[in-house]
Amino acid sequence: MNATVYSLEKVSKTYGSREVLRVDFLEIQQGEIFAIVGPSGAGKSTLLRLLDFLEPPTGGQLRFKDYSANGGRAPLEVRRRVTTVFQRPVLLNTTVYGNVAYGLKIRGDKEVQRKVKEALEQVGLSELARERARLLSGGEAQRVALARAMVIEPEVLLLDEPTANLDPYNVGLIEDIVADLNRKRGTTIVLVTHNVFQAKRLAHRVALLLEGKVVEVAPVRDFFEAPRDPRTAAFVRGEMVY
Repeated sequence: MNATVYSLEKVSKTYGSREVLRVDFLEIQQGEIFAIVGPSGAGKSTLLRLLDFLEPPTGGQLRFKDYSANGGRAPLEVRRRVTTVFQRPVLLNTTVYGNVAYGLKIRGDKEVQRKVKEALEQVGLSELARERARLLSGGEAQRVALARAMVIEPEVLLLDEPTANLDPYNVGLIEDIVADLNRKRGTTIVLVTHNVFQAKRLAHRVALLLEGKVVEVAPVRDFFEAPRDPRTAAFVRGEMVY
């Protein structure tokens, strides 16, 4: 059995008087692709922000390996072990190479050129290394963001709807890159997606989030073929459950 990367017990997140997330119990295992599905407003992105230490939980216990992320800002050495690729990546106003190299340079890495070259090869953008990032298509920009995340070799990669606005060709490319990263490096990947078919293709386990609560967590085959909760069954069938 793999080690536990994240452990959440009675974790809640409240903004003002509005509770947007309440997770009684959830564990994410090292080396798995863990997909979180659910309708808009279910709390998926909020959960991802807690996992990336961008915000602390309002209550409960959130642990990342041996670190308890329950108060104050996480130390730099912890934050550097996790990175997020957002649905709409914000790229620096420089070249593709400059964007991918940025994280390595601020870490003082001695092999920036080699690592950037390898990362761009992995995402199929070697020929655009000197192109200005603002001139890229949406799919190309998302692949740059993915390369920028991959090149620093995080223990955990968080993906927030990484293919939501992309054409099928770029969706396929990015899914292949993500699966390859998990298989070859053993990177733990948490994928937030509206696309149940993407979750079915990529994930080892899937969680359904509704109204800020975890309805069901199951291995991918059980989740889609034999869900325990009727709300999961309805969601998988594409019925309105919110």
